[in-house]
Amino acid sequence: MLVLKEESRGIFKKPFGKLYPALCEVDRDFLENHFIISIGDATTNNILNADIIPKIGIIDNKIEREISKHQIEYNAITLNVDNPPGTITDELWETIKKANHLATAAAEESNVLIVVNGEEDLAVIPCVLMAPENAVILYGQPGEGLVVVEADKIRDMAKKMLDHFEKKGG
Repeated sequence: MLVLKEESRGIFKKPFGKLYPALCEVDRDFLENHFIISIGDATTNNILNADIIPKIGIIDNKIEREISKHQIEYNAITLNVDNPPGTITDELWETIKKANHLATAAAEESNVLIVVNGEEDLAVIPCVLMAPENAVILYGQPGEGLVVVEADKIRDMAKKMLDHFEKKGG
């Protein structure tokens, strides 16, 4: 398990991609021509309401640490995973890897919804590192809007972000 170092928490409050005030500001054609990964309940709910279906959605049934009122359901295989706040568990890495496989396997391509028991905030790192080519990750920036990340463009930065974590446990 990777645990975010206390002194590094502020670094993860800055957007990793382009910040938009709202989903309607993002070029819809751009989104429709990419493999979409959405992270967060509000983000996933908002894009579904806009008829944009993520190949992979990651939620934790919370918005800014409060219970989410959104009922997020769409035609997707649901995977469940434990991931405590401030961590990236080995189980989360494996679940994202499995989701990528399910979402890209040509014969049985599926949408996947990962439901996290704990917190999904740091899932952007493994998503960027394992995303297929042409993947775009969307996640909310509390109080500011929506962040759109082209995974191919920030993989090297995401690898460097792992330096802000400590390896714990087996």
